[in-house]
Amino acid sequence: MRPSGRDLNEMRPVSIETGFTKHAEGSCLIKMGDTHVLCTATIEDRVPPFIKGSGLGWVTAEYGMLPRATNTRMRREAASGKQGGRTVEIQRLIGRSLRAGVDRVALGERQITVDCDVIQADGGTRCASITGGWVALRLAVNKLMKAGDVISDPLVDPVAAVSCGIYAGQPVLDLDYPEDSEAGVDGNFIMTGSGKLIEVQMSAEGSVFSRAQMDQLMDLAEKGVGELAAAQKAATA
Repeated sequence: MRPSGRDLNEMRPVSIETGFTKHAEGSCLIKMGDTHVLCTATIEDRVPPFIKGSGLGWVTAEYGMLPRATNTRMRREAASGKQGGRTVEIQRLIGRSLRAGVDRVALGERQITVDCDVIQADGGTRCASITGGWVALRLAVNKLMKAGDVISDPLVDPVAAVSCGIYAGQPVLDLDYPEDSEAGVDGNFIMTGSGKLIEVQMSAEGSVFSRAQMDQLMDLAEKGVGELAAAQKAATA
């Protein structure tokens, strides 16, 4: 039995509220159970120096957690003068995941920055950030297309992410914090809406896993990402 009472292949409730902030070109509040992330997308008519003049666009991301997103207060990273290694790793993951679904030629020489701020954390914050980040990106690109700034849609395939793992010897979908903290195997699966893999992060957290178990987790991830892609489509319709 899972702590939440969910079935092994059952996602937490997912909701996506778009237009959550006034000023960003695209924004949403995504809730995956008790994990809540505010995602905003900002369009800028510039690109990093290493692709300037190439005609290619760029999508990047930043990630952070509010001090009381967790059970005890965390010190703001700005107070220490630098980002932690976990933060840097996650925001790089978000950026390269989102870029996998973008035709950078069609985007043109401009940058879209997706900011993911965790308001409340209960496991799977990077997955919620990627899934919500895509919605914010979609909304921002819609504005570019409506204004005629891009001719063809640069977003070629939705991108979403979900966690899967081995908890109490069973493969489970969409780990919350009680499961994540006790899981023998923990993984994050980033995929496109058409079922193509972008990245898989898997690690044994106390027990090794078999190829058959890996296949079971892949099947769960495909189911979860399919449901998330449907939620993304409904939110941006």
